[in-house]
Amino acid sequence: MITLNDYLYNGDTVLKIIQMYSRDLKESSIETGNKVDMLHSNFLLRIEELLVHNEFLTSQSQRIRELYKYMTEQYPFLAFSFKGRIKSLIRAEEKFNAYIVETIYDYYKENGNFPEAAQIKGKIEHFRDLIAYRIVLSMPKCHIEEGVSREETELKYLYEVADMLPDFLERRGFSPEISAVKEQAFSERLSESVRPYFRDYIVNPSAYGYQSLHITLYDNETRSYVEVQLRTKDMDDNAEIGPANHLGYEKRQQEERARRDKIPQGECIYFDEAYERGMLLQQLELSKVDVNMFGAINNSLINDGCGLYRGRLILPFEHLSRFQNDVID
Repeated sequence: MITLNDYLYNGDTVLKIIQMYSRDLKESSIETGNKVDMLHSNFLLRIEELLVHNEFLTSQSQRIRELYKYMTEQYPFLAFSFKGRIKSLIRAEEKFNAYIVETIYDYYKENGNFPEAAQIKGKIEHFRDLIAYRIVLSMPKCHIEEGVSREETELKYLYEVADMLPDFLERRGFSPEISAVKEQAFSERLSESVRPYFRDYIVNPSAYGYQSLHITLYDNETRSYVEVQLRTKDMDDNAEIGPANHLGYEKRQQEERARRDKIPQGECIYFDEAYERGMLLQQLELSKVDVNMFGAINNSLINDGCGLYRGRLILPFEHLSRFQNDVID
C-alpha cells in the first residue's frame, strides 16, 4: 500500500511529493484495479493545480478584498482579520481518507455490505474547502458600554456580516451553494433568505465545542469552490488553541478506532487502506520529517514554510479598530 508517509523523509518539496504520490497511486490503480487509488491520484492533482497556478488565486483574493474594504468602511469600530489558505497537504490527506472511512462505515452499518467505488466517489467530490477564507471579528472593550454584553454585541455584527455576504460575493462572481446539512437550527439573527446557504455551528456547536458560521461558494471566474468561515475571536481561540482543538482530535481518534472495530478487516480494501493511511498520519512525528521549507521541534513547535502541515496563506488582511478612545453608538 502506498501512503503519503513514504514521501516525507527525502527532503523534497511539497509540490514534488504531490506529483510523485499522485503518479504512484495512478500506476497502482492501473496495476491492481483499485479505483479509489485513481480517485485519490486525481484529488492530489487538484491540490497541485492550486499550488502551481497562482494567477487565479490573485483574481479571487482581489474580489474577496472588496468585502474586506467594504467592512472597514461599514464597521470602522470593529477589529477583524481576513485570512485565506490552501488546505495543507497533511490535512487534505487526512480528510480525504476520513471521508472514505466514514462513507464505507455508514453504508455498511445501514446495508450490511460495502459500497462500490462510484458511491465513494460521490462523497469525495463534495470536498469543498481546499481553499478557505476565514473572517474573525472582535469588538474592542473600549467600545463596549458598561452593562452591555461583549459576546452578544459581537454575535450581532457577525450575523449582520453573514446576512450581506452571499449577495455581496454573488455580485462579484461567486455563487453560494445550498448547504448539504439538513434540519439544522438557526439563529433568529440570520435572515431566512440566506439560511439555506449556511451551516450554523454557533447554534449547533460540535460535540467538542467548535463554533463558526460556514458557507460554500463556487467561484465562476476561477472555476473552484471556496469555503468562507465567520467567527468571533473567542470562537477562533477555542478552535485554534482551546478545547475544540485538542478534544476534537481525541474524539476523532476514538470514532475512527470504533469504526475499525465494526468493519471486518480484510473485507473491504478501500476501508482498510484509508483507515491505515489516516492512522499513520496521526502517528507522524513531525520532528523527523524532512521536507523542503519545513521544520519542527515536536508536533507543537512547527515552522511550516511550504504548506505541509498548516496550509499556505494566500490572503492576510487585518483591520484594527479605529476610534480607540471613543465610545461607538
